[in-house]
Parts: sequence; C-alpha cells; structure tokens
Amino acid sequence: MATSQRDYYDLLGVGRDATEAEIKKAFRRLARELHPDVSEEPDAEERFKEIVEAYEVLSSSERRELYDRFGHEGLRSRGFEPTFDFTSLRDLVSAFFGDDLFAEGRRTRRGADIAAEVVIDLVEASRGVAKRVPFEVAVVCEACRGSGAEPGTSRITCPTCSGSGRLEQVSRTFFGDFVRAQACPRCGGAGSVFEHPCRACAGAGRVFEDRALDVEIPAGIHDGQRIRVSGEGHVGSLGGRAGDVYVLVRVRPDPRFVREGNDVFSTVELTMTEAALGTTRTIPTLDGGVELEFAAGTQPGEVVLLRGAGMPVLQGRGRGDHRVLVGVTMPRQLTEEQRRLLEEFAAAEHEGTYVADGGFFHKLKSHFR
Repeated sequence: MATSQRDYYDLLGVGRDATEAEIKKAFRRLARELHPDVSEEPDAEERFKEIVEAYEVLSSSERRELYDRFGHEGLRSRGFEPTFDFTSLRDLVSAFFGDDLFAEGRRTRRGADIAAEVVIDLVEASRGVAKRVPFEVAVVCEACRGSGAEPGTSRITCPTCSGSGRLEQVSRTFFGDFVRAQACPRCGGAGSVFEHPCRACAGAGRVFEDRALDVEIPAGIHDGQRIRVSGEGHVGSLGGRAGDVYVLVRVRPDPRFVREGNDVFSTVELTMTEAALGTTRTIPTLDGGVELEFAAGTQPGEVVLLRGAGMPVLQGRGRGDHRVLVGVTMPRQLTEEQRRLLEEFAAAEHEGTYVADGGFFHKLKSHFR
C-alpha cells in the first residue's frame, strides 16, 4: 500500500506536464540530497522513501496515467504497493555510482567519433558540392599492429586486478550492500598489461595522423546540418570498430540573397524615372543573371516572383521560389532644369496619375506571408 499521501509531483518538484527525462533528473537530484547515508537531516529517511515512491509511480506511464486520473485512491484500488523494480533501482544507484555500474565489462571498445567542419557558399549549397574535409584521426599503430606491445614482447597478467579486468568496491546503502564494479584503471579491462609498451605509440596501440575526406554535400543543405561518414572516425581499441565522422556544414551568407527555408529573397533598386517609365534589369539569382522587365508604373514594395528559382528541396523534389522586392530610389539633388521639369509634371497631374493599390506594407505582408 502507498505510504505517502502527498502529491507525487510536489514531492519531486516537477510540473504535471513534466517529461520522463525531467522526472528522472529531479529524482536523481533529490536522491543524492536525501539518502540517509548522506543527509544529516532527521527526516531524511522518511523523505527519501517518499521520493522513491513518487518516482516508482511517475516513471511508469501506466501508473502515472492511473494516478493522474484517480489519485492515490486509484493506485490503491489497483493494489499498488511501493517496491523497487530493476529500473528504479538502476536509476537510484546511478545517482550515486554512475550509469556504467550495470554495464558489462568489454574487452573491445568502439572508437570515438570525430567532429569536423566545412564552409560552403550559398550557391554551392544550391547545387551540391564535393568538399575535402581535413581532420586528425587515431589509427592503428603500424609498429605494434595495434597490440600496444613492443615487437618481440608479450603481455602479462595485470597485477592490479589479477587478470579479471575489473575492480569491485562494496558500498553500504539504505537498501543493503551494493557492489560497484568498474574497469581496472591499469589494464583498462583487458586483464593484462604490456611488459614493454610499444615505443611508437606508448602502449596505446594507436597513433594520430592527419587525414582528409572528400565529402559529398547534397543540394539544398541548410546551415548547421551535419553529414555522418560512417567508420572514418578514431579506430577502436582492442579490435573495436572505428567511430564515425560528423561534418558540420556552415553555409556562408551571400550579400545578394536572404534564404528563408527553401525560398530566396533579394532586392532591386530602381530610380524614380525607371519605375515610372519602365526598364529592364539583370537580376542575380542562384543560377546566374536573369533579365527582368519592370513595367511602367512599377511601385516600391512590389515583389516579382521567380517560381522554382530558389533552393532545391533537400533529399526531395522541386525547388523553392525566388522573390525580388522592388525599391524605388528618389533623387536627393536636382539641377534647376530638373526641378523645372518636375514642377511642370506636377502642374500637369490629374486624378488618374496616381492610383492607390493598398500601400507598401500591405503588399509586403501579402507577398511574404
């Protein structure tokens, strides 16, 4: 039968919408504080039992749903009694001794992954490109062929662990004695050590060298995405498989464009007379220059749509669009002749000269929506 009537969420200090990870984190923090062998507070043991009970309920999706709907009464009606299953015991012990307590000692280990970085232009990102990516990697030592022993010598039984590869330490806790097992720090779990370590690699069995990979960067990739190259990372120890290389792709900003998803935006500045009389301009795009005609009476804030001229859809079909925002530049300095001509134009204006079309911000919001 449940021993506590306090709200389980309050006991752990989490909200009712807390995720499984947040519940586990809160439990581990409180377990470290309230363990009777650690805390000097007189009610530590009782509070410790309460948070253990709370975690047993909230770490189980079935029990948590029952508690959320019917509270403590619902749990009692289903015969719930606080006990430690393997999962909660593992999490509790991990709070004190680390996550590797229950791990099996292994004589081979996978090699570590490598983080590399490459910088490309936006145009390269739109087309896809192959880039040579340099990095430093641990490889098998050729002198000892990865054994770590000087050629002609052999390994001997590790005197620290007597060949078991593991060290054990007994810790007394509220729940009894726990045996903490860890890999022997001297032999790394191998059970044996080198009588004479390899001089080329100092017994590591690995040496570092500079390498480079030709990495295919797909069209449409976004800034900050990573490409995984399997099996090209650091070599594993004692025959373990090599790690991977994760290439971080940085896309250098292009001053001509702004990317938004798969769409591309740019601007073009027309003079007052070009906008009024119409003109043709060469507009830069990801695929090169494109001739665009601007009709007489083009207004500032108009957006010209170049459909399918944006970024390719990454690992998909089709492309985004390219939108060209029109700006109109007004003259800042006029000659006397220019002023006279403009004054004559102003005098000849009539109601049809200017036609309202919703305003700049209305058009801008409409096109960019």
